[in-house]
Amino acid sequence: MSAPDDELGALAAQIIKTGSKSFAAAAKLFPAETRTSAHLLYAWCRHCDDVIDGQTLGFESGEAGRHDPARALDQLRIQTKRAIAGATMDDPIFEALKRVCAKHEIPAAYPLALLDGFQMDVENRTYASLNETLTYCYHVAGVVGIMMSMIMGAREETVLDRANDLGLAFQLSNIARDVLDDAKLDRVYLPAEWLSEVGVEAMPAAILAPDNRSRLSQVARRLVDEAEKYYDSSLHGLEHLDLRSAWAIAAAHSIYRKIGKRVVERGADAWDTRSATSKVEKLGSVVSAAGTALYAHSLGKLSQPEPRAGLWTRPLVEQRIS
Repeated sequence: MSAPDDELGALAAQIIKTGSKSFAAAAKLFPAETRTSAHLLYAWCRHCDDVIDGQTLGFESGEAGRHDPARALDQLRIQTKRAIAGATMDDPIFEALKRVCAKHEIPAAYPLALLDGFQMDVENRTYASLNETLTYCYHVAGVVGIMMSMIMGAREETVLDRANDLGLAFQLSNIARDVLDDAKLDRVYLPAEWLSEVGVEAMPAAILAPDNRSRLSQVARRLVDEAEKYYDSSLHGLEHLDLRSAWAIAAAHSIYRKIGKRVVERGADAWDTRSATSKVEKLGSVVSAAGTALYAHSLGKLSQPEPRAGLWTRPLVEQRIS
C-alpha cells in the first residue's frame, strides 16, 4: 500500500535534513509545493547513492563485507523502471520517484542516466581527461540539476543546460573536497592527465600517500577553478525560475561554491578535516542569494546571457524505459 502524501513528504524531508545540510538549508526557500517535490526527488537520489556504497545517508551501515554493488545496481534499475512506468510501489522511496516523475513529466532518461553514473562507480572507472570527469559529473549531478529544474517548471533546453552547469559545478566541488574519502573507496575522479602533470599516479594508493598532499592540492585548485566557470554559467538560468525558486537555487549556489573555495584556501591541509560551511555562513548565503535572485528577475532579464562557449555540453536525452 502506498504511503499517504503527508507521510511520504515527512520521510523525504527528514532524509534531506540528515543527508545534506547544505541543500536542506536552501530548499527551505522553495514554495511549499516545489519544496515537497524537491525533497521526494532528493530522497530517491540519496537512497540510490547509499545503496551503491552500502551506506545509510552517507555513513557506513555495517554491511560492507556482504555488500554487492553490481547486484544492488541491478535491483535499483528494476525498481526505478517500475516506478517510472507507474507501477504500484511498496517501497516509499520509489513511490516518491513515481509521484515526482508523473507530476512533473520528467523523462525516464534522466533518472536512468543517474543510475548509469552509479554504474561508473560500480566499475571503479578512472577518468583520463577533464571531459571524462565531467561526463561522470553529468550522470551523478547534472541530471539531478535538470530534474530539479523541471520540478520548478523549466522545459527550455537552454535553461536545462544552465541547470546542468550548476550540477556539474556542485560535483566538481564535491570531488575536490572528497579526494581522500573517495580514494578510500578505491575511486579516483581527478583527471589522470592532471595528476600525471604533478607526478601523481591516478591510483588510490598514490592519492592516499601523505607525501602527495601538496601535489594533490594543485590539482584540487585546478578543479575548483574549472567549477567556477560552471557556477558562473548557471546563474543565467535564474531569471527563468519563479522568484522563490531562484532564491533557493542562488542560495545553494553560494553555499556549495564556498566549499570549493575552502578546499583551495586550506591547500595541502584541505583533507585533514571535511571542508564545510557553518550555520552562520549558510545564513549569509541565504541573505546574499536574495539579492542575486532579485537581480536575475530585474536587470538580468534585460541583458543577453553569456554564451556557454568552451563548456562541456550534455548529450541529448532519449525517452527510454528498457
